[in-house]
Amino acid sequence: MSEIIRPHARNARRRSRELALQGVYQWLLNPVESGAIDAHLRDAPGFDKADKPLYDSLLHGTIRDAQSLSVVITPHLDRGWDELSPVEKAVLLTATHELTHHLDVPYRVVINEAIELAKTFGGTDGFKYVNGVLDRIAGQLRSTEAGR
Repeated sequence: MSEIIRPHARNARRRSRELALQGVYQWLLNPVESGAIDAHLRDAPGFDKADKPLYDSLLHGTIRDAQSLSVVITPHLDRGWDELSPVEKAVLLTATHELTHHLDVPYRVVINEAIELAKTFGGTDGFKYVNGVLDRIAGQLRSTEAGR
């Protein structure tokens, strides 16, 4: 039987993803140590409502593994990595980290959350691009779960 996720828990996870995305975006624009970005984000409104273990994993893990994550992402792009917006890069990196390291979260949830983040923070149709790329990545990383 699947676990029932309370609305509060879902909102806490969403807030964690939003904060981690903001941190990865900041890091992409100004590559400093993740600890400095983390210290700044902990003062952000609503941080107290975030799922802190998920936030820590997404922020620190994504920054730590950015190079290897981009190696996973790049073959699924139809343009160069440098042609993506910083928001698209940040969403793809954090979602790929979550697909890789948080196997307890269904891949469809990871993709849907990434789409919502891209809609909120990205360009007009960036979410469509993110959706297509993450669908292909999920097929590679979670082929059994995705039924491929």
